[in-house]
Amino acid sequence: MKQYERRYVEERVTSALDVLVKNDFFLLQADVNERAVSHKLAEYLQGCFPGWHVDCEYNRDHDRKKELTYPLPSEPIDSLKARTVFPDIIIHRRNTKHNLLIIEMKKDGNSDGNEAEKDKNKLRAFLKRPYCYQYGLFITFGNDGGSRLQWFKRDRDCNAT
Repeated sequence: MKQYERRYVEERVTSALDVLVKNDFFLLQADVNERAVSHKLAEYLQGCFPGWHVDCEYNRDHDRKKELTYPLPSEPIDSLKARTVFPDIIIHRRNTKHNLLIIEMKKDGNSDGNEAEKDKNKLRAFLKRPYCYQYGLFITFGNDGGSRLQWFKRDRDCNAT
């Protein structure tokens, strides 16, 4: 599978975020559900990643439910349980192992630190086997239209294949 430079992915994500703020600032300013924001962002990302599928809440791995084993922030680190997962947004090629970017997002003030840490743990798990997403991104949206991005990179073990 072709490896994409982070700059390539960042530029396209930034472009989609700019369009989101320009066209849908109301969604960020009003206290709408996070899913409404992720849906609109996914629409804009689709135009920035031709040849890829951009899906919200996608929980399939071929013909199986997508599951991860990771601890919740309130659990001991060795308390690993398989959990069905619904990523906010993924950029991938359906029904293949081509997984480019997984995005989790939160709006400022809409979650405690545990929720954000849970999403970051989920991102880290998706960057490992069996899914091996090339990049993970945690986005925090402010009501003012600003966003903070925290990038994560694929586990080295995935690059061996």
